[in-house]
Amino acid sequence: MGKIDIIPAIDIIEGKCVRLSQGDYASKTIYNEDPLEVARQFEDHGIRRLHVVDLDGAKAGHIINYNTLEKIAGKTNLVVDFGGGLKTSDDLLVAFECGAQMVTGGSIAVKNPDEFERWIQNYGSEKIILGADAKDGNIAVTGWLEETDQKLIPFIQEYHKKGIHKVICTDISKDGMLQGTATELYKEILSELPDLYLVASGGVSNIKDIEQLAEANVPAVIFGKAIYEGRIDLKDLERFL
Repeated sequence: MGKIDIIPAIDIIEGKCVRLSQGDYASKTIYNEDPLEVARQFEDHGIRRLHVVDLDGAKAGHIINYNTLEKIAGKTNLVVDFGGGLKTSDDLLVAFECGAQMVTGGSIAVKNPDEFERWIQNYGSEKIILGADAKDGNIAVTGWLEETDQKLIPFIQEYHKKGIHKVICTDISKDGMLQGTATELYKEILSELPDLYLVASGGVSNIKDIEQLAEANVPAVIFGKAIYEGRIDLKDLERFL
């Protein structure tokens, strides 16, 4: 079994830790009023990485929950990547100043590729992650409210040529549904781009799903709902760390 990096997700609306199903804001469940408390629990179990999503920001098109980011980054030693509505260099600056060590650009990479390429040039491939969200093999943007006609794998390949090394790929049909991950899709991406730091996201329902991704040599996995709904115990993750 390959080694796999474990990256829990904290999704934020109005400063609270929530989860959606398939990106639907009407399906919101609040899991904790205090995301810092959640982040500390992860850290106590040996987790080192965290994925923080500003869902208000994703909707508004600019960073909103930066105070929460600052709190998590300032009061834990977790390596945080941050995304959700980052559209400008100013947003990026705020995210980095508030303690994000990496940022994820999704919609911007589709809608304003020139700006996104500038980010890659200015900050480098260690700090800039491509968010490639897919529905039926096509890229989807704006918190998944919009589907494009760009095909997923060529889209990733194009950015790989421009220096992108880290990609978070979410199969929207799987996200928040707790019905297993898009392992076949990830295998396909890695067969085309074997040196990619590909982060699987969406659909993890139990430890077996993570083992399956590790066996497929997927480098990292993001998940949230399975932890919050008690299907994965943080203790069970310790053997991956």
